[in-house]
Amino acid sequence: MSKLSILKSSIPSSRIISSPNHSSIPTIYNLEHPPTATSLSLLLQSYINSDTPCHGQKIHTHIIKTGFTPNTNISIKLIILHLKSSCLLYARQVFDELRQPTLTAYNYMIAGYTRHGQVGESLNLVRRLVSCNEKPDEYTFSMILKASTTDGVLPNGCRIGREVHGQIMKSYVVVDDVLSTALVDSYVKSGRVRYARRVFDFMIERDVVCSTSLISGYMRQGLVEDAEEVFDKTVEKDVVVFNAMIEGYSKSIETAKKAIDIYITMQRLDFKPNKSTFASIVGACSILSACEVGQQVQGQLMKTEFATDIKMGSAIVDMYSKCGRIEDARTVFDRMPVKNVFSWTSMIDGYGKNGDPSEALNLFGEMQNVYRIRPNHVTFLGAISACGHAGLVDKGQEIFEMMEKHYSMKPTMEHYACMVDLLGRAGRLNQALQFVMAMPEKPNSDVWAALLSSCRLHGDVEMASVAANELFKLSSDSRPGAYVALSNTLADAGRWDSVSDIRVLMKKRNISKESGSSW
Repeated sequence: MSKLSILKSSIPSSRIISSPNHSSIPTIYNLEHPPTATSLSLLLQSYINSDTPCHGQKIHTHIIKTGFTPNTNISIKLIILHLKSSCLLYARQVFDELRQPTLTAYNYMIAGYTRHGQVGESLNLVRRLVSCNEKPDEYTFSMILKASTTDGVLPNGCRIGREVHGQIMKSYVVVDDVLSTALVDSYVKSGRVRYARRVFDFMIERDVVCSTSLISGYMRQGLVEDAEEVFDKTVEKDVVVFNAMIEGYSKSIETAKKAIDIYITMQRLDFKPNKSTFASIVGACSILSACEVGQQVQGQLMKTEFATDIKMGSAIVDMYSKCGRIEDARTVFDRMPVKNVFSWTSMIDGYGKNGDPSEALNLFGEMQNVYRIRPNHVTFLGAISACGHAGLVDKGQEIFEMMEKHYSMKPTMEHYACMVDLLGRAGRLNQALQFVMAMPEKPNSDVWAALLSSCRLHGDVEMASVAANELFKLSSDSRPGAYVALSNTLADAGRWDSVSDIRVLMKKRNISKESGSSW
């Protein structure tokens, strides 16, 4: 069916086109009389402003049927109407029929494509605009910057952002807060935080949106003090900027305590936590194993509309598991009205890491056979790890093979390292080495570290030396524990000369290992 026939088919049976609110606004014009530019413009605008702009598409059909030639103003209103109705095809048709598209028409189409994720089309229109010697304005630039930060464009986003910034500096465009914020966001998302800060420092008025973007960028790069500086200078704060700080702090055990402090501060300032706040603060409690604080957060969460949210439930299960409170985790898990693969994975991993591998494997089977939930990569990792703790080598191998055989999932290096650990713990060191040598990809440092750890456990000096040498080739200075593991293995075997050699090598390479600690 052609575009024209599709549009014609939308004509209603009545002979009169009326405005969206049929009961309160009188008829604009009768189809029996020729429409005027004024009447069409008024009617189109009324539909554009309504909650159901798609109902106004019959006006375009009427224009086509009557042969009326719309002026530029009506054409632009038709473009807006179709874009608000999510009909990019019709909007582009009207745009292409314009003899000389104006900058306004370009801007609406560029924005429409960007909002609907068609970034390629958006950037093509920008190129066409420039090739027609039309000068982009601040709105055009801000939409290009927005397009450059989408997932599919991000690899080239930094280049696009720099080019746009250069064009802005060469033109006479007024750099307002909207455009400055778009520039900051573009640089932040492409990892150029220092460039973002330069733009930020030149801004006369810095709003909370721009500050939040810069804070998130600093936190992602571990520049906590810079993020704190921007946060402290942000005069008008909102929940989102607090969330950026809490999320950033919650990523590291060194700063997670600050996440709790700022969570308390935001509530003292009468800011109500939202879903993102709860997700981040529960994560901070997990990394700190702060069970009592986690219980209080759960109590607050239960009084909100997020209490039954599946993501919140999964996060609480994970938090209790990491705090060693596996019974509390199971209680939350059982009370969840709906569970997804993340909920099941959190519970399976929790049982495996808290010394109950048999229950972990029971849940792993139940989620597939009873609830028909497809495991993901992390679920398999938890199940194989549970087999390692229980000494169930055959079961672990069966689960590992299940990944590709039943689910067409390619194992990652983490899965290979977990399998080496499984075989090594059971004393099957030769089989573990054969498994490593037969890997379809080159083993990484995690795989060799798992083998070295197993050699240390069973006192196999020769194989420990092989694993350590391979490990040193891959990361000679980033794994001090490998040197210590090899040294201890040699010491257990009474080979003190070799122990001394390892110590000398560590000193020569300036490698030292921090003291270990546990609960």
